[in-house]
Amino acid sequence: MAVEQVSTTRPPASGPGGRAAGRIALAAVIGLCVALTAACDAKGPSSSGSSSSKDKGGSWQAGDCGGPDPDDKPDGYRAFDCGDSKATFKALEIAAAGILPGSIQCPAGTDLMIRVSVSYGSAAKDKNKGGGGIPTQTVCGRNLSGDHPGDAGAGGGQLVKGDCISSSAQEVACASAGADAFKVLDLVKEKEQCPSGTTEPMELTMSIGRPYDVICGGAA
Repeated sequence: MAVEQVSTTRPPASGPGGRAAGRIALAAVIGLCVALTAACDAKGPSSSGSSSSKDKGGSWQAGDCGGPDPDDKPDGYRAFDCGDSKATFKALEIAAAGILPGSIQCPAGTDLMIRVSVSYGSAAKDKNKGGGGIPTQTVCGRNLSGDHPGDAGAGGGQLVKGDCISSSAQEVACASAGADAFKVLDLVKEKEQCPSGTTEPMELTMSIGRPYDVICGGAA
């Protein structure tokens, strides 16, 4: 099963005084992004992996569970029954396939995002062709354990209201935020939409598909 590691960065942001807020590492904001390639034959897609994997026909649904694929280490994922000890996350939502950075926004509480791709013919059987396949879905997953880096303020997952960021606009855990950190009061399109208490509206350069262009930062 071919696996593609996706890593992108957000564009520079600036504060009200023109001070550069630096680059945001989107890979740190959204956590792990990998591509799971499902094998397909002439009759259509079918999930790859051993018989213990749920037969999804190449498609995931909200409520499905999954975990690391023991046959596709270190970054592969596959479906497991939610009661299986190998299951480590549950799908909160199934979003469209994401191609452009920041175009997919998962719900709050998402700990990891998995991009599902489908390969046809011989490419589906070639595990050495990393990055192959046609993107079909994005799985917004939440850990089954008590570890939830995607929760507001926890320092991981996508940037959401209630998170904390450094002065360079990098997400940090609120519990260990420094004196120069800000709390995300809202994520809006225009800085005039920021709520009262905003002291650092950080404007981002345009990114197609991202639902916000300004981070409204206030006292952490």
